Amino acid sequence: MKEELVAALVKLERDEVLGMVTQRIEAGEDPLGILEDCRQGMTAVGDLLQQGDYFLAELLLSAEIFKGAVAILQPHLAKSHSSQLRAKVVLATLKGDIHDLGKNILATLLQAQGFEVHDLGVDVPPPLVLEKVKEIRPEFVGFSALITTAFASMKEAADLLQQAGLRNGLKLMIGGGVTTPIVKDYVGADFQTLDAMEGVNYCLNVVGGR
Repeated sequence: MKEELVAALVKLERDEVLGMVTQRIEAGEDPLGILEDCRQGMTAVGDLLQQGDYFLAELLLSAEIFKGAVAILQPHLAKSHSSQLRAKVVLATLKGDIHDLGKNILATLLQAQGFEVHDLGVDVPPPLVLEKVKEIRPEFVGFSALITTAFASMKEAADLLQQAGLRNGLKLMIGGGVTTPIVKDYVGADFQTLDAMEGVNYCLNVVGGR
């Protein structure tokens, strides 16, 4: 069933994907396991995009199918994790970038693990990040980028947090296809990844959840 779901998502078969997700939930399967299968399907779509076999249209369609699957899973994910809040996370795609697929996948995976996620959206001005961090005092802040124009905004937001004295005890994460360890150092982040699940594992390790 896992392979069938991954394959259907890769083939962009919306009705088949949503039908399988619904069927598996109704059969009492672990929603986290179903979500992981959907995530693997999205990873496979990303691989096809990198190889030049898929293009932006296919990526956008797969993202919509993934969102539909998450909508079915969300109520069950909320019940499946511990009622104890692990930590608060602020996520944003900063000014200069409007891509949000990776960020949305990370947000869903973190929520499924009991994190309280505050998603500021896309093309976010750095001062808005500072405002939100002051308001809720999260343990983690994550910036997503798929194009390099967002790097300057990511650094600006990190600098604003540093200047406000809010970096102590706060883990800053960056992710997305164009990020590298060099970009991590430029921004002043604590962690960088190209894989949403690695980001989740990092957060779990920091809060002692593993």
